[in-house]
Amino acid sequence: MFVNFFQPSFKLAEKSRDGAKVTKRYHAPATPHQRLITDPRTTVATRKHVAAVYATLDPVQLLNAIRSGQQRLVEMADRPVCGETSAPTAPTLEEFLSGLRTAWRDGEVRPTSRPKERAKRGRRRPDPLVAATAQLHDWFEAEPWRTARELLERLQVEQPGIHPVGWLQTLQRRLKGWRRDKAHELVFGAAPEGVELPPIPLDSVIAVGAPIAERPPHRSVRADCPHTALTSGV
Repeated sequence: MFVNFFQPSFKLAEKSRDGAKVTKRYHAPATPHQRLITDPRTTVATRKHVAAVYATLDPVQLLNAIRSGQQRLVEMADRPVCGETSAPTAPTLEEFLSGLRTAWRDGEVRPTSRPKERAKRGRRRPDPLVAATAQLHDWFEAEPWRTARELLERLQVEQPGIHPVGWLQTLQRRLKGWRRDKAHELVFGAAPEGVELPPIPLDSVIAVGAPIAERPPHRSVRADCPHTALTSGV
């Protein structure tokens, strides 16, 4: 009903080809209801019936019913078989109208088109560094500029024959998370306990504690080259 009476669309009127160039011309946008009314083949009885149906429709109520139905479908699809049995609550018409003004901020408003949140993948194998994680973290806190290879070599010296070189990537991922948390703490402050920190792009984070040298200029400018001076904004 909403599409047929209130959602206009374009219809192709003609198409011409001139070699590889294709030209398309369209009719003025109109709803299927408007096309049916203006069509000379439509009978008077049909026009009266369609006009009576159109007079009883409200586009806001129809759109609210569509969104509520889509939300119920999403909740039914995501609800487990033995999960909650309570019926989903649909927003009232006033709540739906008040949300239309800010719906554009959330992007896609159709519940059936929103991406589903994927469950976070957990560890599939036992943690090989579970016994040395606390000690490695203490070394990281004392010397955060150390690389994962340096920490693993130090661990191999103190505990020979226990930690093979193949665990280097595991330690690198562990060190990557610690540096992310430390960078987030330096920028935004310490997070409360039990709160997961949002990810920070590590390519823009310098190793915590490492000396920061002055960055070289983005483009070297030669005084004897006027073209370079102009393009660099000097």
